[in-house]
Amino acid sequence: MSPIFFNNTLLNISFSLPLEDPVLIFAVVLFIILLAPIVLRKFRIPSIIGLILAGVAIGPHGFHLMNRDSSIQLFGTVGLLYIMFMAGLELDLNEFKKHKNKSLIFGMLTFCFPFSLGILACHFLLGFSYLSSILVASMFSTHTLVAYPIASKLGISKNNAVTIAVGGTIITDTVVLLLLAIITGANKGELSAMFWIQMGISITIFALIIFFLFPIIGRWFFKNMKGDSVSEYIFVLAMVFLAAFLAELAQIEAIIGAFMAGLALNKLIPHTSPVMNRIEFVGNALFIPFFLLSVGMLVDLKVLLNGPQALTVAGILVVVAFLGKWIAAYLTQKVFHYSKNQRNVLFGLTSAHAAATLAVILIGYKIGLVNEAALNGTIILILISCLVASFITENAGRKLVIEEDATLPEIHNEKERILVPISNPKTIEHLVDFSLMLKDKKSLEAIYSLTIVKDNKEANKWVSKSNKMQEAIVKHASGTDTRVQAITRIDLSVVSGITRAMKEISGTDLVMGWSTKISVTDRLFGTKIGTLTSNIWENIYATHFVHPISTAKRMLVVMPNYVEYEIGFLPLVRKINTLAVAAGVDIELYSSDKTYNKVFKELALIKSAVHIKHHILAHLEDIQLLKKSTTKNDLILVISARKRTISYEPYLDNIPAKLNKCFSENNFILIYPEQHDLGIQENNYLEDYNLSPIQEQVENITRLRRAVKNIFQSRKKKSDNSNKDADNSENK
Repeated sequence: MSPIFFNNTLLNISFSLPLEDPVLIFAVVLFIILLAPIVLRKFRIPSIIGLILAGVAIGPHGFHLMNRDSSIQLFGTVGLLYIMFMAGLELDLNEFKKHKNKSLIFGMLTFCFPFSLGILACHFLLGFSYLSSILVASMFSTHTLVAYPIASKLGISKNNAVTIAVGGTIITDTVVLLLLAIITGANKGELSAMFWIQMGISITIFALIIFFLFPIIGRWFFKNMKGDSVSEYIFVLAMVFLAAFLAELAQIEAIIGAFMAGLALNKLIPHTSPVMNRIEFVGNALFIPFFLLSVGMLVDLKVLLNGPQALTVAGILVVVAFLGKWIAAYLTQKVFHYSKNQRNVLFGLTSAHAAATLAVILIGYKIGLVNEAALNGTIILILISCLVASFITENAGRKLVIEEDATLPEIHNEKERILVPISNPKTIEHLVDFSLMLKDKKSLEAIYSLTIVKDNKEANKWVSKSNKMQEAIVKHASGTDTRVQAITRIDLSVVSGITRAMKEISGTDLVMGWSTKISVTDRLFGTKIGTLTSNIWENIYATHFVHPISTAKRMLVVMPNYVEYEIGFLPLVRKINTLAVAAGVDIELYSSDKTYNKVFKELALIKSAVHIKHHILAHLEDIQLLKKSTTKNDLILVISARKRTISYEPYLDNIPAKLNKCFSENNFILIYPEQHDLGIQENNYLEDYNLSPIQEQVENITRLRRAVKNIFQSRKKKSDNSNKDADNSENK
């Protein structure tokens, strides 16, 4: 083999320690990320601990395989920001708003108790000065969500304990980092009025940019760049680091900016979307493991051999740190009546000290407020707290999953099977994204995609085109790790093909696109939706999407009178709640009072955190009145009814036309709830004596009477006004 030259120089690969070749370093790190969790899983040790211990082993204080150089620090910083960003992104904002007072109370508890105990221990036991004691005590108050990926994988990230733990993290870290800025200013003698004014102005500007400008930019980007998955991911990553940089400009820590970016983009990135899947995949596979390795590389176990002082300082720091966090978790449990498992999860998530703790102690060491013994003791605290926090969170989290499952209301449903007929390549992504939002998160069923090819001479040609559309839907759904079962049928008509497919797969939900253009054939023989509602009795969702559903700000739900008596009403309410949670929006319900009360009770039964606002709508025929109060960012859900059902009235037949006319620029969904075939068709032999035509004529007469009445009232009003004007002129 001939030698390889670069710039006329023979490449020499050095295997001396520590490693310097970037290719070899990256390869070693990747093998550690791969093998450490696999090996330690055999001993029931969490993967997070495995990566931290691996960092200890390969770091400069272990076997010194590599240095903690700028590249490791860079990836470690990215991983830390990623953890905080994902915490903000996965946070259920409805739950967070519902429990914001709890987060505030817990945040103050988990700050005050470690802070108070820390001052006492550092000053009276370790002999630190008051300013040094305050600095080290603030280090006890802060914590890093090292164990948050464990909670996320266990599926308890939306539990109240996890929610207030995340909220409390932001409160404590913000207070601690602001306190750090004050301490450093006091040490330099710079605590002037200008210092406080500058800090207040910079933080205010930062908050305004994040919470007002970021959502506007994000909504515009996702509307205009839909379908470009690579650009969407890069955009999200760029916004995270921009927020982190802006936080540093505002004199607060970058991790606060990353978390705030997650909150700002929370509603724009649904948890079931391909973008969210890519964010989690890249973070869990690369960036977060790098962060854990970088934390491990900081640990120097040799400091324990430097005499009794190092052991004493390390022991006091560890005991005080854990005691303060445990007291805060215990008091929170008693105040809010949490279970033992929730308390342990709360303690596990908030007892790990890593990033902010390290930042505080390093700054204190540089400015001379703490000595080397305190620095080494803090390094030991980081190792022990990360190990203990991971063990406690995983153990208590598993028990909490079982506890949650036992407390949830039993809802007996058949296996959920969603059928998505595809005919237009432009609507594929919208239909798949909506189906993923609609799908039960615990369901392992695939989504069934259907293409119908008409049985004629060009059938073979259209089959090949339909296969390409099926490939597109499978590719898009694979971004969320969702299986798609592709079905292609050759049939004489689209309606019969969809009807037969629903029966063959025992489908429970039909999600279909809706064209706002009505052809002459549709006017003569009826639309596909009208025909399908007469043949399919399961839930039907006729969707019209102009832009991604994740960009919605509100969900307007319109329900007809007596819909609460329909067979499929309660399952439909749960589906609407699922959509609202996935889209991150509140519900504004337009219905009668009886319908609203029924909806409210069902949402309370399933412990929904979605906020619902009620507007009285006496008649669904007045749906065009909503046009004045809607914007292009509103998602409109209209519940209709099949003929001869309890909530059906003849005017419902005109609702599709009114939606096309009034809301063509909005995302809207026309829903036909599940209905049983038997209850409707048992009197089919009386079809000739059906009263529906008479009811329709009565409705037409009522409409005519209303119109005539309005004309006479307007004329009377005009005549009264003219008489008043005449009287006024005579008086003058």
